[in-house]
Amino acid sequence: MTGVLAGKVAVVTGANSGIGLAIAKRFAAEGARVFLAGRRQEPLDAAVAEIGPAATGVRADVSVQTDLDDLYSVVREEAGRIDVLVANAGSAVPERLGEITEEAIDATFGTNVKGTIFTVQKALPLLSDGASIVVTGSTSTLRPGPNLEVYGASKAAVRNLVRSWALSARERKFRVNVLSPGPTETPGLAGAVGPDLHQLSSQVPLGRIGRPDEIAAAATFLASDASSFVNGADWFVDGGQAQV
Repeated sequence: MTGVLAGKVAVVTGANSGIGLAIAKRFAAEGARVFLAGRRQEPLDAAVAEIGPAATGVRADVSVQTDLDDLYSVVREEAGRIDVLVANAGSAVPERLGEITEEAIDATFGTNVKGTIFTVQKALPLLSDGASIVVTGSTSTLRPGPNLEVYGASKAAVRNLVRSWALSARERKFRVNVLSPGPTETPGLAGAVGPDLHQLSSQVPLGRIGRPDEIAAAATFLASDASSFVNGADWFVDGGQAQV
C-alpha cells in the first residue's frame, strides 16, 4: 500500500468519534496499521468496521492505568512496535469560577493530564527509533473559552509537558509535538458548549468552525517523515482564532 504512512504502526486514543476517528481514518488511508482506543465499546466497534482491516480496536479509558496496560499489550502482541502515537483522548466539563466542583477537576485532569502522561510513558518501550508523538492540545491555552477554564488549564499543562518531553528527543529517539485545534464540529465540542456549534464561527477569522478531517490532515503531516525536523512545536489548526 502506498501513502505517507505506509508500513507504520499507529496508536490513536480517543478514537471513538470526532477528531480521533478522523485521524485514525486518515492514517489508515495513508497506509498505516492503526490501533484505536476508546472508552465506549459500541462506537469503537463501529469505527473499526468503518475503517476496515487496517484497524484494531481496544476499549481503554486513558485515566485508568490498567486499561493502558491492556492497550499496549495488544499492540505488543499484534504489531511489536509503535511508530506514531496520538494522545488525543480528552475531556471537557463546562464549569465557571464559583461553581467548579472537585469532580469536574478530577475528571478533566484525570483524562487530559494524567491520561496523557501515562499514555506516553507506558508507550516508551514500544516506540521505534524516530517515532512521532502527537498530543492534542487546544486554542484554550491562548484564548480561554467561557466556562472552560479548568479544561484550558489542563491543556496548558499538556503543552508544558510536551516542551519538557521534547528535551528528551535525542535520548529517547522520538519527537513530540502538540496539535491544537480550534472550534471543530465534533460531538465532544457539542457536549461542552451546546448544540449550536456554529455560533463559534464569529470567533474565527476564516468565518467558520473546523472539520475533523482538517485536523486529521495536520496530524498526518506531524506523523509523517515530512515533519522529521519538527519537535516541541504547538501546531494551531484554528482558522486563525488564537493567532490574531
